[in-house]
Amino acid sequence: MPPTGPARTALRVCPLCEATCGLTLTIEGTTVTGARGDRDDVFSKGFICPKGASFGELDADPDRLRTPLIRENGELREASWDEAFDMVAARLRPLIEEHGTAVVGAVLGNPNVHTMAGVLYPPVLLGMLRTPNLFTASTLDQMPKHVSSGLLFGDAFAIPVPDLDNTGHLLLLGANPLDSNGSLCTAPDFPGKLKALRGRGGTLTVVDPRRTRTARLADRHLAIRPGTDALLLAALVQVLFEEGLTDPGALTAHLEGLDELRAATEDFTPDAVAAACDLDAEEIRTLARELAAAPTAAVYGRIGSCTVEYGTLTSWLVDVLNILTGNLDRPGGALFPLSATDNAPRPAGPGRGFALGRWASRVGGHPEAKGELPISVLAEEIETPGDGRIRAVIALAANPVLSAPDGSRLGRALDSLDFMVSIDPYLNETSLHADVVLPPPPPSRSAHFDFVFNGFAVRNQVRYSPPAVPLDAGSMDECEILARLALALGGMHGADPSAVDDQVIEDTLTKAVDDPLSPVHGRDPKELAAALTGAGGPERRLDLMLRLGPYGDGFGADPAGLTLALLADRPHGIDLGPLKPRIPGILKTRSGRVELLPAPIAADLPRLRAALADVPASLVLVGRRHLRSNNSWMHNVPTLNGGSNRCTVQVHPADAERLGLADGGPARITTEAGEITIPVEITDTVRAGVVSVPHGWGHDRPGTRMAVAHARPGVNVNQLLDGSRRDPLSGTSVLNGFPVEVAPA
Repeated sequence: MPPTGPARTALRVCPLCEATCGLTLTIEGTTVTGARGDRDDVFSKGFICPKGASFGELDADPDRLRTPLIRENGELREASWDEAFDMVAARLRPLIEEHGTAVVGAVLGNPNVHTMAGVLYPPVLLGMLRTPNLFTASTLDQMPKHVSSGLLFGDAFAIPVPDLDNTGHLLLLGANPLDSNGSLCTAPDFPGKLKALRGRGGTLTVVDPRRTRTARLADRHLAIRPGTDALLLAALVQVLFEEGLTDPGALTAHLEGLDELRAATEDFTPDAVAAACDLDAEEIRTLARELAAAPTAAVYGRIGSCTVEYGTLTSWLVDVLNILTGNLDRPGGALFPLSATDNAPRPAGPGRGFALGRWASRVGGHPEAKGELPISVLAEEIETPGDGRIRAVIALAANPVLSAPDGSRLGRALDSLDFMVSIDPYLNETSLHADVVLPPPPPSRSAHFDFVFNGFAVRNQVRYSPPAVPLDAGSMDECEILARLALALGGMHGADPSAVDDQVIEDTLTKAVDDPLSPVHGRDPKELAAALTGAGGPERRLDLMLRLGPYGDGFGADPAGLTLALLADRPHGIDLGPLKPRIPGILKTRSGRVELLPAPIAADLPRLRAALADVPASLVLVGRRHLRSNNSWMHNVPTLNGGSNRCTVQVHPADAERLGLADGGPARITTEAGEITIPVEITDTVRAGVVSVPHGWGHDRPGTRMAVAHARPGVNVNQLLDGSRRDPLSGTSVLNGFPVEVAPA
């Protein structure tokens, strides 16, 4: 639809990656015709990437669903919202009443953490559902970091981030922020921050089997053999102990297990790991000495170091190195952010701790982690007969048919369900299997607040974007969609969706007034609820969280404190200051200390030790990021699905010659689980013995309605995996460093 009406501008925080940059949108009528960086944004200061610049094109994508779809006689047809929710209530609730809540599997995708609705309502929905069968994208990317943080600090969300603006030496493993914009480290203009590090005389070391754009910026690039990051880090720890270079500093009084850690890592000498990592032993020693000698340093590992066989051990060792060099919880090192909607800090002391394996999957007995089961076992939980078989699936902004191993099998399993409902703006590779598809509106029509990413931000700040464009006639706000879905699941179909928000507010305030440490202790919950501002339930809940948060006004206890009204008056955001040390207050371990060698970690170390004797595979595969993409989301945007955003297999020239591969020609990649055919790109940016294929592609399945993506579909690399390769502690699928065979097709 062509734009109509006079042009105006509106501010919006970008929801398309973890950098959360501030945008200035140009709007004509109800159409976003342009997007540029907001120079006055307190956090991003005008930075923008190609994804943000394409906001308007994505917002107006003609393939976005505008009305619900329901399945009749095997075919999906457009329906009214009432018809769609009537079907959910009529089909899903009887299954729960007959078989129990365990027959429902809930699947949450990454886009949930990029919307207000995706954070506010799934906890309500899951609380009503009470199913043990929760699956999220975390077991495809970041669960190892949650598990290691839970074991070390007692809180799976206590994830320290590098102090990029002040560190003197940054060690990156499995991270390519010049293309990804960062992950579990919310930092607008990550590239600029790395260049500033170099400019002030600091050191950047990148460990990656590919010479990525980030690696090309580094002082030192270690082209490690994929999957061996844990061995390298263990060797760095060993050198620190062996050469007397450990100096935890102020953390020393808060550590438990230092001597046990030294004993557990003493076998991982640089000479012992060098062959496995394919690195020089003396170079490993030099890196350890430089980390110890740097005035400040931070170690940061991401997707490439998590989605491997030793992902949790690698994530644990990242923080162990920061601890041993005295760089955890100090400026210039790695610090814990404090979001405006976090719980207010509590007095230090022992907590509940963090436990793994509180229950297991029905078929394979795979243990839960952080309340979630490995998404790679979803298909077998649907297919295998017996009590507790998953008969229905609720998919919230999830596309596991592309993002999880063996999507073809999962697609067949989804087709065998008694019922499936998907909340998704597209009829994509996963939602096409649903009986009901509920489409949220375009992002310009939604309010925005970063509940999750502010908790990983490199500077404390807070920003809120009201909807830039009113809802279209016939569409429904995503918050209302999820509230109505929760009511249908809870046997309250037809109730006013505001009841969900009212109940959450009542429960939260009742708990707060009973808490002696709360600023509202002893006050009347009804009086407090009446004082909340906001245009509807979601805004009132946000006001509540801000006012009870660490910077909040406490409902008048601190008149200068944060409220939604104050935030609304600051459209470019409010800067809350640099990150500050938070130990011991952040610790929730049973000991009240940082537990350096938790029992599950100690039990997994022999597996890592055995890897020293492994014979390396002759050829292994790793993934790669593209700046113009984010998983499988944006391949339907023409300006993003082009240029360097190519689905090829990158092969080193020596391997290409050995294997008889031609640049641009087709190659067949095979594993014990499957095969794909993909164009070859010969490049020396990938080390010999390694091939690289990007993830999130494979848009060639019949039945989808994504014309741009379907015309240039790429290949789904996860068809090479059957899901049996997992990091045992976190249940995360091994998506990097697995052996493959490659030949001309």
